Parts: sequence; structure tokens; C-alpha cells
Amino acid sequence: MPTVVNLDGDLVPPAQAKVSIFDRGFLYGDSVYEVVRTYGGRPFEEEAHLARLRHSADRIGLVPKWDAARTAREIARTLEAARGGDSRDPAAAPWNAGERYVRVVMTRGAGEIGLDPALAVNPVALVLVQPLAGPPAAAYRDGVAAAIVGVRRAPPAAIDPSAKTGAHLPNVLAVREAREAGAHEALLLDGAGFVTEGSSSNVFAVAGGTVRTPPLGAGILEGVTRGVVLRLARSEGVRAEEVPLRPEDLEAADEVFITSTVREIVPVTRLGPHPVGGGRPGPVTRRLHAAFRALAGGPRSVGPRVV
Repeated sequence: MPTVVNLDGDLVPPAQAKVSIFDRGFLYGDSVYEVVRTYGGRPFEEEAHLARLRHSADRIGLVPKWDAARTAREIARTLEAARGGDSRDPAAAPWNAGERYVRVVMTRGAGEIGLDPALAVNPVALVLVQPLAGPPAAAYRDGVAAAIVGVRRAPPAAIDPSAKTGAHLPNVLAVREAREAGAHEALLLDGAGFVTEGSSSNVFAVAGGTVRTPPLGAGILEGVTRGVVLRLARSEGVRAEEVPLRPEDLEAADEVFITSTVREIVPVTRLGPHPVGGGRPGPVTRRLHAAFRALAGGPRSVGPRVV
């Protein structure tokens, strides 16, 4: 079955999944969410994702309809209902084929129109499961392009960056700008010109064998995959630092890569009009991705290009 929706505990086809037009998630982005992916049909780092979901809810004073245990059970039910029916994609990376994308959304609920959160009643819990559409094998083998966009990351005092909420308009506009530049991902700067994160990823630079990524204090989301990569780097004997980065640090880096739940680790081989390093995935990126693949299970690499 291609896509299954679990709405408040009821498994329904997408066309039958209805949320009130007065729901605050729709009207104001007054919601929190997480994205989980599977390996071998099982959610990866699920506990970390559900802990972050709870943290996000706490940061905006939202009481989720389900606790973490109930959410995990509903994810399992929805995954079971979504088994089978996959079409073969010859371009897919082998570790993405047949896997599932899981999106969990908790809204404050519907009610009388107004900004006051106290107007909300009947919160909504939703789990959406569909086939994973991760980067193709070529992205891991050859790398992707990224672009530093004009959209700026809001300062932490304005929006809590540690809360993963449904208010994503800056990210949408950043992706639009990146796509117009022919790039796979948009990289956002803060008001002082420092690199923060991608529109839906964390960013890393490698220089002299040291892996560097912006600190959480830069106003970024604490990515679950980001945390896994930092742990893997240290276990692999690769020096890793959380330090401020400027665009010129990325431009001068030996390697750049981005991380996210769906992407894992994807090398960036072009930044704007300029190649990164030698214009091909570097050894540190490849080493960390191999370590990630060993942790997640399944194939270690995509193999050589077939011509």
C-alpha cells in the first residue's frame, strides 16, 4: 500500500484523512512534528526522535494527544498497514529501496479563530507513512550542489530553534531560491553572516581531516542524524568540532556534506558556482558514510558508476 494515514488512531486512506480548517496547525503552524525513516522496515533512532518531539511540544506549551509510548505503537501499526506495494526504482540507493518515510504531527487542535492558545480544543495526532523518496544512488556517488541563499535564519530570540514546529515558510522560500539556482539544498546564514543549517539538513565542513559543524548556539535544530554523525566521527578517530562557520570556510573546505534523517550523509561537491575540494566526494565523507551504513545496516556503498 503506497501511503497510509493514521489520524487520531484511525487508519485511513489519504483521501479520507480530514482535519478541520479551524485546526491551529493549518491556520498558524501551531504544531510540532518529526520525521523518522526505516531500515529493514524498522524505525531508526525512534527513541531520539520521539524525545525531540516531546521537547518541541514542551518548548511551545503544546500537550500532545499521545505520549511517546502510544506514538511508538501507532507508528508500528501504521507501518504494518503500509507494507508492500512498492514499485521498483532503478535509480534508488540500495538502502532506500523498499523503506518507509514516517511523519508524526501533533497539533494544538481546532477552536475559535484567534491567536490565544487557550482557544484550542481537541488536539490532533497524525502519523503518515509512505514509501521513502531519498536521494538517488548518484547523489551519494557523485555528490550534490548546495547554494547559500538570501533567506536568513531567524534569530533564536525570535523563534526557538530547538523546537521542530510546523512554521516553515522561511525554509520553503529558501528551497525555492536554491532550486532556481539548480541546487539540491539551500544553506541559510544568520544575520551576522554565519552559516547555520540547510533548509532540511545540518551542514558539515572538513578541513585538514577535521570535521566542523555549527554549534547549537548558532540557532539550529539539533538534528538526530547530526548527533549520530558526531558520535561516529569520534568513534572512528576523526576529530570533530562544533564551531562557527562562515561561507568562506565552506568554500575553502576539503569536503562538505549535509545530513538528515532521509538523506543520511550526502556529499556536497559544488557550492554555488564553485566545486568543493576536487569536485567529488572526499575520503572523510566516504568513511563516515560507511560507518553510518554499518550502524544502520544493509549495503555499505552504491558501487561504481555504470557507463
